[in-house]
Amino acid sequence: MSRRPYVGILVNDTLFAGIPNGHTLYEEISFYRDACKQYKLTPCYFRMQDVHLPSMKVHAYVQQESCTERMWIDLPKVIHNRAIFLDAASNQILEQWTQRGIHLFNRWNRYSKMRIHNLLLKNEHIRPHLPSTYPATLANVKMMMASYTSLILKPTNSSIGRGIMKLEKLPSGRWKLTYPASMKLTNRVWRKFLFRKGLPLTLRRKIASTSYLIQQCLPLATVNGRPFDLRVSVQRGASGEWGITGIVAKVASRKHFLTNVAQGGKATTLPDLLSAAYPHLDPEAVCCRVAEFSLLVARHLSSELPALADLGLDVGITTEGFPLFIECNGKDQRYSFKEAGMQDNWKSTYYNPMAYAKYLLSGEK
Repeated sequence: MSRRPYVGILVNDTLFAGIPNGHTLYEEISFYRDACKQYKLTPCYFRMQDVHLPSMKVHAYVQQESCTERMWIDLPKVIHNRAIFLDAASNQILEQWTQRGIHLFNRWNRYSKMRIHNLLLKNEHIRPHLPSTYPATLANVKMMMASYTSLILKPTNSSIGRGIMKLEKLPSGRWKLTYPASMKLTNRVWRKFLFRKGLPLTLRRKIASTSYLIQQCLPLATVNGRPFDLRVSVQRGASGEWGITGIVAKVASRKHFLTNVAQGGKATTLPDLLSAAYPHLDPEAVCCRVAEFSLLVARHLSSELPALADLGLDVGITTEGFPLFIECNGKDQRYSFKEAGMQDNWKSTYYNPMAYAKYLLSGEK
């Protein structure tokens, strides 16, 4: 058995089931293996239910030199959470691990969008970059329609663009509601409803049955009429400090307004995009501005929320390169970097959490 210290990687059921045959969906766990080799660690993968807390043991897949073997080992002192939990009972279990001396970073990675917005509002330097945002009650929807001509409605606890709707006021004075036919990630059908007075029944039913927020449509820069935003990977690394791992641009599909790669958006590099569409902007200066803003957001959120270490921020820019906050993802999918051909950045999104684990194991907290 390896003498190198274990680092735990907490995963969900689907990914765990695919580890023996290498079918790990969007997670490239070979990068964890390579990173751990560099940092002299042994990666092991497990689910919450694989942990036997009374004995502090876990039945995990352990990465050996040439294979992955399942075995009982001591629960690693440092664990990187790559699973999503939504219930209070799971939160209590993770809290028990922490109380037993386990350092679990990114312990909770699914925060309400409304909560994140309210936390960021506390910082006067971040505030100018935030869209006007409210819980999507009937009264607030009507209030926002009186103030803006373009609005976005998002489920407060959804991700990857699922369930997002758009309200636009047309030159005729009528409003257009655009919404997905289903909440499935594979949804490719978008429905439209025109109205003048009284909110559509579909909209009223959705905000009555699911927690939504409503916010002004940000004045995002566009390419050929298609809005784009940026996924910024912000992670703690070998020094324990926050750093920028990479910035990748995502351009919306021709079919709708979402930039998510999972919803048909196209990933590309920001310098290439700016050079083609915004030659008056200096790509290096824009990247620096976005990086500084993203670090400000990460540092502020980590002062408010426990054990944050790995975030994927969605940041837009105006046509003048001013950063606009869109969303914070506690479980960054990372594959936008792969799609844009940014191989080194993609690998680094796996290396940095292992470097941070090494830092924590060294005791330099």
